[in-house]
Amino acid sequence: MTTRDSSDRLATILEKVRAVGPTLRARAPEAERATRLSDETIADLDATGAFNIASPAEFGGDELSVREQLDVVIEVSKWDGSCGWVVWAGASTDWILAGSGSRVLEEVYAPEWVGPRVAGSSHFPASRGRARRVDDGWIITGGPWTFATASLWAPFTNLGCIAEDADGTYLVAVQVPRDELKFLDDWHVAGMRGTGSVSVALKGDELLVPDYRGVDFRQITSGAIDSDLAGSLWKAPSLGWSFSLMAGMSIGIAQGALARFLERSNGRSIRGTTYKNQLEAPLTHLMLAEVHSKIQSATLMTRANAEETDWLGELAAAGIPADPEYMQLFSARVLVETAYAAKWCAEAIELLQRNSGSTAIMDFEPIQRSWRDARIITLHGALNLEALSENYGRLMAGIQPHLVAGITTLDRFAPVPGR
Repeated sequence: MTTRDSSDRLATILEKVRAVGPTLRARAPEAERATRLSDETIADLDATGAFNIASPAEFGGDELSVREQLDVVIEVSKWDGSCGWVVWAGASTDWILAGSGSRVLEEVYAPEWVGPRVAGSSHFPASRGRARRVDDGWIITGGPWTFATASLWAPFTNLGCIAEDADGTYLVAVQVPRDELKFLDDWHVAGMRGTGSVSVALKGDELLVPDYRGVDFRQITSGAIDSDLAGSLWKAPSLGWSFSLMAGMSIGIAQGALARFLERSNGRSIRGTTYKNQLEAPLTHLMLAEVHSKIQSATLMTRANAEETDWLGELAAAGIPADPEYMQLFSARVLVETAYAAKWCAEAIELLQRNSGSTAIMDFEPIQRSWRDARIITLHGALNLEALSENYGRLMAGIQPHLVAGITTLDRFAPVPGR
């Protein structure tokens, strides 16, 4: 549960983010041109505590609740979507480490570090990376691994690799140090340009990874490996954690765009009308009410999902895990509601963009960047709205969803047949 200490820590982090926010926004155009955040920006975000929100308390981390982490992701994203994306990636990957065992946790969190602690790539599942078990660990080949957000700044990147052996074909999460990787210059995209979500490849043709750094992903998602971490956060459902925070990016970007619209529209005339102040026009009032309703709907739904995620973690930590059927339905619902939150926030920003005039397409104008960044979130591989809607609808109708491999699989919660 939330303690006074964590509440105070959350308030401090939010205050620091707000203080540096205008600087983050001012740097955003240059980050887009460079296709990555600057090391200075990473250091400034680190100084706010944003990269520590989901780090284990045993290693000096803040270990905020999912609901509290959501507030941080929203606040960072208000100022720059790319900054929000990197903070989200850092926080929402921690459950993979917790499920990988104490040696991985010690390796990642014990040293001093500025920036995100770990990056993740190709867990949906991987298609290019391969892992082969040998006596002293794993041989990793293939690649490159795509969309490796935070890999430019993290000491480790967790790579998804396909293994094939007597146990069948399965996904392995492999922890690889940054000095064993090369970073490809292939992040040339329509939005979220500053995230530096490049592809990564091995420096050599293959890499021997110690056994403890390669973990069957099924063991991670089932919580089969004891992390020795005490907090209920580590028992919280991973999909509720990761995707509530993902929705927070969309919400923050939309809130930032709305604030910018109100700021720039005061005293601005509307062409084709006699209105000299856009904020006095009834057509603006109608549009603003719709924008508010979309953002507010996404916010309330996402907060509820984050709070339920925390509650389920507390139950599991108390030895009262939720029923598998309930967990399957909850996880499918979080996924589809995150996709809807992203859709509604992107639509809200499009309304603001369309009512901002032609100057809103200029590179220096934050609204156009918000417009592109929000749409990119809706295109994330995990947010296929139609597929997620079908899966949740199938469960509502009493039919099992499509069971697919990777990070968003729902069969980890499938009820035992015949129950």
